[in-house]
Amino acid sequence: MLKVMRKHAKYFYVLFFIVILSFIFWGVGTVDKTGGVQTAAEVGKYKISAEDYWKAYDRTSRFYREPYKDKFNDEMEKKLNLKENVLNSMVNEKVLLIAAKEAGISVSDQELQDAISHEPAFMNNGAFDRDLYLNRLRLNRLTPEEFENATRQELTATRMKQLIELSVDPTDIDPPAGQTSGNGQAAQMISEAALRDKKEKAVISYIEGLKKNIKIKINTKVIT
Repeated sequence: MLKVMRKHAKYFYVLFFIVILSFIFWGVGTVDKTGGVQTAAEVGKYKISAEDYWKAYDRTSRFYREPYKDKFNDEMEKKLNLKENVLNSMVNEKVLLIAAKEAGISVSDQELQDAISHEPAFMNNGAFDRDLYLNRLRLNRLTPEEFENATRQELTATRMKQLIELSVDPTDIDPPAGQTSGNGQAAQMISEAALRDKKEKAVISYIEGLKKNIKIKINTKVIT
């Protein structure tokens, strides 16, 4: 499994969505206005604080530690290049936000409220529970404003990613070698996996292309 995660774009996607989730339940910085907070990275006008980085890193390491148990040690972490890849995923999220703004992609207040009200973590007996919502935010030391900002960014980045994926032609996938009409279901599964892989690579290629025109500054001291 380790080899699969490290190959091509798949590891990026695993990290990307873990980091996105960390924004939702830990909060995320927007444009830095304090001037006194240590930053892990600067992406255009966005700054990623050291605190946000370490929270994302902690959540990601726990994600891998749960299934691997004691096997998830320092050696495995180094093989995964976890610290650098977590920060890179956070940078990529900011790049997507910049791209979304340039493309005119946004999330309306109604869409934001719909997403929050349908979040299972805030539902009680199948309905949104505002008291539960506020209590969960309080436990995570988040204000509703901070959480809504983080959620809006998550939705925006995801929407931009989906737009990039739409550029992939689903018909431009080579048919699985050696498949016959007798095992069409297996051929379909392989084709769907190939399409997902192609979409993942398209997103990564797009982001890497954008990075060439965005001022990005990494504070390596934060992750050492």
